[in-house]
Parts: sequence; C-alpha cells; structure tokens
Amino acid sequence: MSFADKVSLLRILLIPVFVSLLFYYNGQHLYLKYAIVAVFTLAVLTDFFDGFVARLKKEKSKIGEVIDPLADKLLLLTAFICLYGLRKSLPFQETNSIPLYVVLIVVSRDLIILLGVLILYLLKIEIPIAPSVWGKLTTFFQMLTVLFVLIDIPLITPYIWMAAVAFTLISGVGYFTRGVRAINVKTNPARH
Repeated sequence: MSFADKVSLLRILLIPVFVSLLFYYNGQHLYLKYAIVAVFTLAVLTDFFDGFVARLKKEKSKIGEVIDPLADKLLLLTAFICLYGLRKSLPFQETNSIPLYVVLIVVSRDLIILLGVLILYLLKIEIPIAPSVWGKLTTFFQMLTVLFVLIDIPLITPYIWMAAVAFTLISGVGYFTRGVRAINVKTNPARH
C-alpha cells in the first residue's frame, strides 16, 4: 500500500470521528465545534494531499483508484446525511441547514454512479475510473458546502450548495452518458 493510499485510508478513518463529534456537539462546548471543523478540514486536506503525493511520487495503484473516490463518497455522503439528520439538534442557524433536496440530489447521484459501476462490472465492461472536471468541481463544492454549514455562514452557504447541486447534476449526467456509451460500444461493436 502506497503512502497516498494510506492518506486516503486516513480520510475514511476520520469519518467516525467526525460523526461522533457531530453527535456530541450541542452548542454548549464551543471547542467541539472547532474540533468538528478541524476534523472535516483535515479530511478535505487528505483528499488534496493524497492526489498530490501520488502524482509527485508517481504512485499509481489499483487500490488507490478505488479507495480515493470511495473515501470522498463516504465522507461526503456521511456529512450530508448527518448534517440533515441532526439539523434540529445542531446549534446552527435555521437558514444554514442543508435542505432535503440537496441531500437527495447528492445521495442519488452517488447511488446511480455506484449502480452504474456495478452494471458495468457485471457486463464485464471496463472503463477507466477517472474523475471528470465536473466531478472534481462537484467534490470541491460539496466539501465547501459542508464546511460553510459547519462554520455557520448563513448568507453565503445557500449559494455554495446551489453551485454544489448544479455541479452534482452536471457531473451525474456526464458519468451516466459515459456509462451508457460504454454499454452501447460493448453491445453494438459494429456501429462504433
């Protein structure tokens, strides 16, 4: 396992710490809010750092191709679901709570991608696991949304999550059409 893979694994290990802190935070102990923001920020930085290290050391591994996007998905899905589920008990302003439609769009896209990967695997169709520019923008704005909600900036946060929703939809459509194209090439090789 390369160093970059270990950094991705750290991101996964930070998820239960993040969730535990969210459950304990009730507004009375301000240090917990700082700890939540610090843990999430550290997890976000590991996303940047593992890619940087992998490129710098030229460490490309099969496990890294899977564990890095998996770590991102687990972190973000957990964060969105927890922030929505705990919205009434977390001491954030009401205008800064993530709306249900945002959570549904984020979760639906990732479930559709996961289902698509499963279908491609069952059909024995290999397409390279490479994030698109839209996918990277999606991840960036989803992470920024969570961070802005945690920091509690109600005037800017709705614009950030609207951008996250837009990029989530655009990247979702992009990945979906890429998968459909791969299936069409496999089932109709003469036409391509």
